[in-house]
Amino acid sequence: MFSENKIVTKQEKVKSLKDIKCFALDMDGTVYLGNKILPGVLEFLSYLRTTGRDFLFLTNNSSKDATFYANKLKMLGINCSESNILTSGEATALYLKNTKNCKNIYLLGTPALEEEFRRHGFIVTADNPEYVVLGFDTTLTYEKLVIACDLIRHNIPYIATHPDFNCPTETGYIPDCGAMAALIKASTGCSPQVVGKPNKEIVEALLNKKSYPLEEMAMVGDRLYTDIATGCNAGMVSVLVLSGESKISDVEQSVFKPDYIFDNLGGLGQALSASDKEEDLIHMGSSRELIVG
Repeated sequence: MFSENKIVTKQEKVKSLKDIKCFALDMDGTVYLGNKILPGVLEFLSYLRTTGRDFLFLTNNSSKDATFYANKLKMLGINCSESNILTSGEATALYLKNTKNCKNIYLLGTPALEEEFRRHGFIVTADNPEYVVLGFDTTLTYEKLVIACDLIRHNIPYIATHPDFNCPTETGYIPDCGAMAALIKASTGCSPQVVGKPNKEIVEALLNKKSYPLEEMAMVGDRLYTDIATGCNAGMVSVLVLSGESKISDVEQSVFKPDYIFDNLGGLGQALSASDKEEDLIHMGSSRELIVG
């Protein structure tokens, strides 16, 4: 089901957009930047609802929980239940709980991420933890780093919620979980197991919420090495939007090639409507379909 490195080629038929039943949507750089909603988002979501399609917001940002994101989306004009939101923090908690039978962790994370783990029954402690967990810790302190590095050097298993190096904001990029992991590796020589996009653990958590066949799902996002890699690895249709981190020039350098490229979700919505009407995508000026080989 889940390959480590799948590249779409001309010999592999790219599934038509009209066949997609559920869209997994990245958030930062895809739906919004900071507190600003991106162009075409509301129209795209309205079209999904009108045509009876499903969607789920899938974010690697583990600094907040589903409650926060539901409230933020509401502020931006999007009504969404918490059950339609999956964070890498929740996916990590579920993975450690259900797969590793873990109860005690040392956490480098925000108060919101700590509460996420506590809701799932974890004890957050520096005293004999079973795992060190690294999240997108916007409250990171030197003391936390010292404790975490010491535990990792003493062979405590080490896991990170996601691999992203930077988080896009309205004013630019800020260091994300991957950058913090690089700092820890410089000190300890150890890299973490990673749960979030593009890894299979978060796809498994997604399928627990949305039980569609993978070939009837699309992964939509602005990052090649997380969002598009997730789609390629899992056998989902992959859609790159250029509203966040990636530029069209980055695609040529990436091993992960999206099935479709659009300027933003508005362009995807227009192409989806055209696909439903069996119009040819090449007539859609705002869309870029990509098949490589």
